[in-house]
Amino acid sequence: MKNRAVVIGAGLGGVASAALLAFRGYDVTVFESNATVGGKMQELERDGYRFDTGPSLFTMPFLLEKLFSNCGESLSDYLQFDELKPLCRYFWKDGIRFDNYAEREKSMEEIRRFSPSDADAYSKFLDRAEEIYNKTADAFLFNPLYQLSDLKNLRFQDFLGIDAFSTVSDVVDDRFSSPHMRQFFKRFTTYNGSSPYLAPATLNVIPHVELNQGGYYVRGGMYRIAESLSKLAEKKGVQFRFNTRVESILVEGHKAVGVKTSKGEEFRSDALFANSDATETILKLLPSASVSTRKRESQEQIEPSCSGFVMMIGAEKRWDNLCHHNIFFSDDYEREFDDIFKRKVMPEDPTIYLANTSYTDPDHAPEGSSNLYILVNAPYMADHQDWDEIARSYSAFLIRELESRGLDGLSEAAEFVEVITPEHFYQKYGSNRGSIYGTSSNNRFAAFLRPRNALREVDNLYLTGGSTHPGGGIPLVIQSAFNAVELMDRS
Repeated sequence: MKNRAVVIGAGLGGVASAALLAFRGYDVTVFESNATVGGKMQELERDGYRFDTGPSLFTMPFLLEKLFSNCGESLSDYLQFDELKPLCRYFWKDGIRFDNYAEREKSMEEIRRFSPSDADAYSKFLDRAEEIYNKTADAFLFNPLYQLSDLKNLRFQDFLGIDAFSTVSDVVDDRFSSPHMRQFFKRFTTYNGSSPYLAPATLNVIPHVELNQGGYYVRGGMYRIAESLSKLAEKKGVQFRFNTRVESILVEGHKAVGVKTSKGEEFRSDALFANSDATETILKLLPSASVSTRKRESQEQIEPSCSGFVMMIGAEKRWDNLCHHNIFFSDDYEREFDDIFKRKVMPEDPTIYLANTSYTDPDHAPEGSSNLYILVNAPYMADHQDWDEIARSYSAFLIRELESRGLDGLSEAAEFVEVITPEHFYQKYGSNRGSIYGTSSNNRFAAFLRPRNALREVDNLYLTGGSTHPGGGIPLVIQSAFNAVELMDRS
């Protein structure tokens, strides 16, 4: 008789874990409270428009290729993706525009137009980012960091050379003279929901992942990643139970032995993987007696990442100044992050990310129209916020702001507007206080503070997803599945 495995949540980490377990011979059931796979990676189709409602950039594809290979399949049979040209277009209020390319020399030529002295600094900075990656990837990313022996790949001299004791902002300011390039490189910490003014400069490794290794778009839309994982898992025999919420984890002694669902059913398992938010798992799914008071208190005190305020606009117009990925920078970046993390309010002068996938996939909008996905970094949920009121006022503000930044006639062209707030992320996906990326990296010990992929106090329970080590984003979530399975093998 096969060993049984239960997976809580059909986000990418959960489905990846399920596929790996099924390939190993487990009888796997995935319980998902919503109706589809993907977690925060979803899609919306309305009136001829199509939107990805979650991640919009695909990096480190070798990790997804490894997952499929480990399951005896080839990713290319499931998914096609391309590098965009340009990778992203950046706008500043003073009229400067910067098209950023994967080809380094092409980007340097762009930089020479508005900051000649920073062109060479750009190349040197990316070399430095690659150096940090080479020193940290095996030790911090591709490693469960669960036991002391897991630190064997981190040499002390390397730790001193990864800028762990400076902030991203400090190092970037030291390397660049142009306020434009300083702001450009500070934005990459938002990829894991953190502030460049608080996060360790080790996170300057992130530009290497996109600008040296490549940033990609999946043909047909990013949700095809979730679909491909679902097809892989089902091919290996995984069973999905949708619209079924896990209400509690069953623990006997110090061992997780199964789950109880909202329908009152109990399912026993030989291995239990939780792709639910780690904070929610520890504080709400586990019996209180199974987790020490110290562990519960430390988990409550972990700062969530930022969240996001999302608008999706179906617009009967195209704008020649837009490409696929676009970013409109604020004037005062430090004030923006103070609004988000200190005052916990929507920024008065926001940096606005705008994805226009109809630029690449014309069938994502009717002819002559645009599908505009708009994201502004937002605070995680706090008591003083009224997200219904914020949704009404801030969406109108963002439309006016984008019109002033070159999207003339946006309000008249909008056929419909859909809004997603941090409260939605909490209610729909159970993310800690509505955060998008799990835990923030707003201190130098962030790599050691994320919940690990196994819980020391409860045997047989393994944690995956963006709220766990090594962090948020598609590739790191896939890596969390590898980590969790490795820790299962060690037990």
